[in-house]
Amino acid sequence: MVRKARCYIYIRVSTNMQVDGYSLDAQRDRITKFAEYQNMEIVHEYCDAGKSGKSVSGRPEFQKMLDDISYNTDNVDYVLVFKLSRFGRNAADVLNSLQFIQDYGVNLICVEDGIDSSKDSGKLTITVLSAVAEIERENILIQTMEGRRQKAREGKWNGGIAPYGYKLDSENDTIVIDPETSTIVKQIYKMYMDDDMGLAEIADYLNNHGYKKKKHRPRDLDYFTSNFIRTVVDNPVYIGKISYGRNKTEKVKGTRDEYRRVRTNDYMLTEGLHEAIIDEDLWEGAQAKNRRVATRLKKKHSLDHEHLLSGLIKCPVCGGTITGTTAKRKNKKTGEYTYDYYYRCHNRKRLEDGRYCDFKTSYREELFDKEVFDVIKSFVSSEGCHREIMKHLDDNIDVSGLEVERTQLKNQLKQVVGAKDKLQERMDNLSVEDKHYDRKYEDMSIRWSNLYDKINNIEENIRVISRRISQVKQKHLSSKEVYKALLNFDVLYSNMTDEERKEFYQDFIEEINVHQDRNRSERMIKSILFKFPLYYNGQVGNEILLPKDFTVETVVKLTLKKDTPKIEVTMEPNANISSYKPKERVTYQKIKEYVNEQTGLNIHTSYIAQIKEKCGLAKQYTYEKEDGRRVAKCPPEKEAAIMDAFRHFGWI
Repeated sequence: MVRKARCYIYIRVSTNMQVDGYSLDAQRDRITKFAEYQNMEIVHEYCDAGKSGKSVSGRPEFQKMLDDISYNTDNVDYVLVFKLSRFGRNAADVLNSLQFIQDYGVNLICVEDGIDSSKDSGKLTITVLSAVAEIERENILIQTMEGRRQKAREGKWNGGIAPYGYKLDSENDTIVIDPETSTIVKQIYKMYMDDDMGLAEIADYLNNHGYKKKKHRPRDLDYFTSNFIRTVVDNPVYIGKISYGRNKTEKVKGTRDEYRRVRTNDYMLTEGLHEAIIDEDLWEGAQAKNRRVATRLKKKHSLDHEHLLSGLIKCPVCGGTITGTTAKRKNKKTGEYTYDYYYRCHNRKRLEDGRYCDFKTSYREELFDKEVFDVIKSFVSSEGCHREIMKHLDDNIDVSGLEVERTQLKNQLKQVVGAKDKLQERMDNLSVEDKHYDRKYEDMSIRWSNLYDKINNIEENIRVISRRISQVKQKHLSSKEVYKALLNFDVLYSNMTDEERKEFYQDFIEEINVHQDRNRSERMIKSILFKFPLYYNGQVGNEILLPKDFTVETVVKLTLKKDTPKIEVTMEPNANISSYKPKERVTYQKIKEYVNEQTGLNIHTSYIAQIKEKCGLAKQYTYEKEDGRRVAKCPPEKEAAIMDAFRHFGWI
């Protein structure tokens, strides 16, 4: 009995090819009838629904079929496809895949085209038609992009979710102003230009003053971020314009299927059918500020000021890093600017209970740096500490763990980028003639945007790890150098530049933990974790735990009189005690009077209490009264005035 020829069938359809005989059912039916006529046994069916034929990498079922052929899973003789275009549209991929299956004794039959790769004429036809199929795919892409470009020329919205401040008007292919969110857009531009606030400052202000970010989809963040503010102040849609081609996909050189999104300066900008939210002068001013900020960020490192412990301090609420920040103040009388430097938590991490980090305590840098310096100075003077450091002079730097983590992240990034590129292909191949075009494009845009968020997060994690590795490898002081620095800590530290001090701390300290609640008279630092074991308080370890209260020393003279069993204690003050005057008590009223005198502002006592809590001078402030009413939060301009008063009276 003659053995039946065994075969796999492969069917594929992209989103815009569901009609005209290309549907999955139509392909399956035609191939099945052919196999029956040729007396072939169909062993297995592989189906890639909604997959582009641009490359093999985006078709999991196709790849599985090739694997089964390579392992001779079913001992097949043929692969049956409806048309050669279903096998692939990339000429190189078609020919490579054909050569692959033929290496295992399997041939390709294209039922509708009448092509059999087992014949010489079939091989030639496949070579020609695969090239034609690739050209056809490129033409489809061009037609699709031209359709979008034409919509942009007409001022129509080109698909996707509406920008913040607008709502979709699908009936007229445009967007309309959302009264609820458009006011926030106006507020953002006002603060950005009129109040000269930074992106992070605007986000913090909105989050802390009762503004709620409307979510377009469930996974959107319900709070404002600096990245969100950046997209708002950089989008010409808010002046009634439609842009096209601001970002483009370009092929990565040296690769076949890798692409990336890049920003372009030469793009289409047309008058939109929608109404503007802000005027063009305000938007142009915002763009000018964007350029100034971008230029400032590109400036080389300055030694004028370094946030010495930035990134080493851990937030007691969310566990994220506390970083340095600069407060710029303008003297209304002289017009001069002064700068104050603080450490504070800028993270918005979600906690286990669903809340977001609300630790707003700011630490004045000069006070915090001094406290760290005093702690280190106190224990490095001991011989035990010196002996312990000597044991680790020859320790090698181990970054293998970081290298493994970075490799894992790079692999993860490759996967997500691949998924994003495949989705982009589907969007590009989506037919503008499809009656469900807008809905399909919007759904794809949402997924596409989420993938970009994942890519940004992974890339940022890779950058963080890479910086860490670079710091350890290139900037790390050897154990011997650290020992020498600690041996003469007092002298060497005073002769270091701020950059050198920061480098020293980065190489010496792993992290610094702070108290969540404290009084002004108490210590800010809870513990310090070092990168190598040290001798402290009779023990060897990497961590130093510090008491919350400072030790207060009092010197007294004790005199024992012979004629009485009692002990008389006599306090001997300093010689210039006669000139001593008790420090004037600072009250809320004095602060209010000072602020009014300096700025003309009237402030409420609740504002003073809020800023005290923010500076770590009081316990956490409660914004809800006993009757359930909410207390208004202190405005930024009054906060700055109160902070100036605190400095005047020596509170900070």
